[in-house]
Amino acid sequence: QGPYQPSSPRQVANALALLRGREGKTVDLGSGDGRLVVEAYRQGLRPALGYELNPWLLCLANYRAWKAGYHGKVSFLKKDLWKVDLSDCYNVIVFLAPSVKPPLATKLLAELPDGARVVAGRFPFPSWTPSSTLGQGLEQVWAYDMKEVRRAAQSSAQGSPV
Repeated sequence: QGPYQPSSPRQVANALALLRGREGKTVDLGSGDGRLVVEAYRQGLRPALGYELNPWLLCLANYRAWKAGYHGKVSFLKKDLWKVDLSDCYNVIVFLAPSVKPPLATKLLAELPDGARVVAGRFPFPSWTPSSTLGQGLEQVWAYDMKEVRRAAQSSAQGSPV
């Protein structure tokens, strides 16, 4: 569990721009105060839910959803992201510390469907090549399409150039 750092309005906008027009379940792993989940729902990504362990942040997230008029429409669950089944998730948002990215990459590769897209904020996945990126510096976000990530992983496992 890393320190809580709220996403800036530009980070939120960039992350959701990389998910525009997509369908399917959207999850924010380590959803903090819920701002990404609420905005995802506002932009039509449904269902939208967040996983967060900090009870104070869960309260804040539920308040934010209520204030936006989305009480009962978005969900914030107190669950450990390592114990959650992500096999039905097509849009995954990850604004987590760099130390979490390598083990999380393994989990995402094992569980996400081929059609899934992962959007990382603040720090990219070190061993993955992004399908697209948006913004610069602290506002930068990276999108990874699981089908491409798997193809690259299989190519490198077979020893052929990527």
